[in-house]
Amino acid sequence: MPADEGCYAGDAREEVDRMRRNVLVGMGMLPLAGMVLNPTKQAWALSNQVSMREDGRYRYIRSNAIPDHATGSFPNRKNPNSIKAQSLEFRLPLNPTKGGRFSSIDHMSFGVAVNGVPFDPFTAEFWQRDRQSGWRYEAISPTVDLGLDQNNAHVQPDGTYHYHGLPTGLIKSWSPDQHSIRIGFAADGFPIYAMFGYSDPNNPASPVVAVRSSWRVKTGTRPSGPGGTYDGTFGEDFEFVPGLGDLDEANGRETVTPEYPRGTYAYFVTESFPFVPRMLAGMPDRSFAKGPGGMGPGGQAGGPGSGPGGAPDQGRRPPPPGGGFPGQRPKFGQPPR
Repeated sequence: MPADEGCYAGDAREEVDRMRRNVLVGMGMLPLAGMVLNPTKQAWALSNQVSMREDGRYRYIRSNAIPDHATGSFPNRKNPNSIKAQSLEFRLPLNPTKGGRFSSIDHMSFGVAVNGVPFDPFTAEFWQRDRQSGWRYEAISPTVDLGLDQNNAHVQPDGTYHYHGLPTGLIKSWSPDQHSIRIGFAADGFPIYAMFGYSDPNNPASPVVAVRSSWRVKTGTRPSGPGGTYDGTFGEDFEFVPGLGDLDEANGRETVTPEYPRGTYAYFVTESFPFVPRMLAGMPDRSFAKGPGGMGPGGQAGGPGSGPGGAPDQGRRPPPPGGGFPGQRPKFGQPPR
C-alpha cells in the first residue's frame, strides 16, 4: 500500500476524487444523494432518510442526517471525520410565538434543514485551544480552513454532517427573481429561508432582493487574546448595527413568504456573517439540545423535549464563553421587533 494511502496528499488528490465521483454519477453508478469517498478512495452512497409528521401541536422531524445532495470528500486534510448515519428526532411547535427578547442557542443546534441535516453555526475551535479565552474561530473566515465543502458544511467527530452557511446543494433554484423556498425550521419552530426575500417584507409584489445582515466586522484591534486587527477570523470580530441591513440581531424579520402569505417571523441564512443565525426569537425545544435529553447531534435517545439539557458530548462544541455571542454581547439581546 502506498505510504499516503488512507489520507489526502493535497488539493490535487481531492480534485481527482471529485472527478472520479462525477464520472460515476454520469455513468449512473451513483445517485446524487449523500455521496462521500472513504480514505481508500472507494465510493459509495449513503441514502437520505427524513420524515415529518404533525399531531396538531407539534411538527416532528426524524432524520439520519445524510444529505440529499452531493458532498465534498470526507475525511479531508482539514476535517478528519467521516460522514455517518445518525438517529435524530426534532420537535417543533406548529404555532411558534416570539418571546420578549432574543435568546442564545447555547449548546443547541440552531435548526434543521428540510432534508434533515442540522444547522450548526458555531465551531469547537478556540484561540490557543483555550475555551475560556473568549475567542472562537469562525468556520467561514478569510484565514481559517476547517475543511468545509461546497455546501458550507463539514463533519463532526461523531459523523454528523452539518451546515455552517448557505446549503447550496439543498437549494434547487437560485433565481434572483423568486423568493427563497423554505429550507428548514429553527429550534423555536419559525421557518428558515435562504438569502432571497421581498424588498418590502409586507408586499409579495415587491422586487426580490438578497436580504442583508446587519452585522459587520469591527474596526480597530482586538484588546486581548490573539490581538491584531479585526478581520473576521473570530466570531468576536463582529458587531451588530441596528438598521445596517434588512435583518435583526437574530438574522430574521417579520415578512410574508410563499408558504406564509399572511406573514410570519422568519430567519434567513445569508452570504455574510452570521451566515446561520445564532439567536432565537422564540422558545427552543429541548429536542435540539446536544446533551442528555436532546435528540440533536450529540444528544441521547431521550425523545423530543424529554429530560434537562446537559453538557455537550466530547467532540461537540460547548456553549459560547459565558453564553455570549459575537461582539461579546450578553446572553439576551434586544427585544425582537
